[in-house]
Amino acid sequence: MPNFTRGIHYLKKLHAANVPPDLIENGQKRVIDASLTLIRERAKLKAELLRALGGVTASASLLGVPLGHNSSFLQGPAFAPPRIREAIWCGSTNSSSEEGKELNDPRVLTDVGDVPIQELRDCGVDDDKLMNIVSESVKLVMEQDPLRPLVLGGDHSISFPVVRAVSEKLGGPVDVLHLDAHPDIYDAFEGNIYSHASSFARIMEGGYARRLLQVGIRSITKEGREQGKRFGVEQYEMRTFSRDRPMLENLSLGEGVKGVYVSVDVDCLDPAFAPGVSHIEPGGLSFRDVLNILHNLRGDVVAADVVEFNPQRDTVDGMTAMVAAKLVRELAAKISK
Repeated sequence: MPNFTRGIHYLKKLHAANVPPDLIENGQKRVIDASLTLIRERAKLKAELLRALGGVTASASLLGVPLGHNSSFLQGPAFAPPRIREAIWCGSTNSSSEEGKELNDPRVLTDVGDVPIQELRDCGVDDDKLMNIVSESVKLVMEQDPLRPLVLGGDHSISFPVVRAVSEKLGGPVDVLHLDAHPDIYDAFEGNIYSHASSFARIMEGGYARRLLQVGIRSITKEGREQGKRFGVEQYEMRTFSRDRPMLENLSLGEGVKGVYVSVDVDCLDPAFAPGVSHIEPGGLSFRDVLNILHNLRGDVVAADVVEFNPQRDTVDGMTAMVAAKLVRELAAKISK
């Protein structure tokens, strides 16, 4: 894997060599501004085209966030966004969702490109700034009616800045449906407040979610349960899924708040269905379990993410890429209207 920290280390050497800090800071600002400008203009163009077409009040818009360095194990999710896009349009299946919406209709799905995470890190941009850049990118998409962000990770640390942006832009908390093998609610896993295992602690601390429902959980520690109680999280573990299934397949969320956010960690699925993940946890959801939950969900889905697909652990025929692509397809259908 490429050494994505080389730029950071190089800039530290420059600081040590008495290079003026404002020189580096001004350069970083130019790179950040250029990155945001590209997303802003792509989103503006796509939204203008949709408004010209008419007949659409909400369209899912792909935004890639290829960030993997906050993973506690493997960093392969940084390579996922292009692999998911490739699988969506590879031609081995059609572009229809199961409920009949066509992804090749821009009123269902558009694409505004990627936040250039590795290029920003190569310029020495730290995680505090990176998280703000991700949030600002999401807001730029949301400013362009009728676009709604459908974010491609990346590791699960990206959900914090995305949910934060959605909540701030809409002016209040959302209900979050989180499908995952892990609760990702450590206070600061291994000392990293932005760890992919701590993203939902940041979301709940910030008041960005009213309700957080975590489904598919089967790897949870004492701290995970304590944090869940602290924040009032509704945790549904796989050991009781047969009992909980009727309720989980009949959810109604978002009433009285700004809408529903859906976060799908690919490892919510049993590895028989999705082997290409960093953290393989047997005993998970079937793909049909996930689709039943999503299809039957009642509520206004204002944004979503698909995270933690690791192409470096996928099968040679790209099985997990196709699974992630279908998740995107069904979420796009759920968002668009």
